[in-house]
Amino acid sequence: MGTGTGDFTFERLHHVQLDVPRGSEERCREFWAGVLGMTELAKPPVLAARGGCWFRGGGVEVHLGAVDAHLPSPKAHPGILVGSLDALAARLAEHGSPVLWDTGLPGDRRFHSADPFGNRLEFLERIPERIPEPDRSA
Repeated sequence: MGTGTGDFTFERLHHVQLDVPRGSEERCREFWAGVLGMTELAKPPVLAARGGCWFRGGGVEVHLGAVDAHLPSPKAHPGILVGSLDALAARLAEHGSPVLWDTGLPGDRRFHSADPFGNRLEFLERIPERIPEPDRSA
């Protein structure tokens, strides 16, 4: 169980939503499914009529909401834990996405990137704790 006040608990994040320009669903598919390898989810019909699309990969779900006047936030972003961070960085770079490494978070390796619409994305990989070598001098 997660944490809460005793009356309720937080279990896990269900999804993160990012804004994208209206009519950009095909470009979303190219990036989120094509480059990142996530699976597109069927939106309920009442929500599908609004545009946008949803994707899931591993335990991560991203909802892309279509808006008329899209402006990416300079700071807001999802932080996504991944395995094989270097492989993801190489794949993004191969497809023309930025890969900006950042060493400012102890315990994690990370870089920032962006989707085709300038939405900031952070990808992280935990640095395994180093187990000290046994003292063999005795």
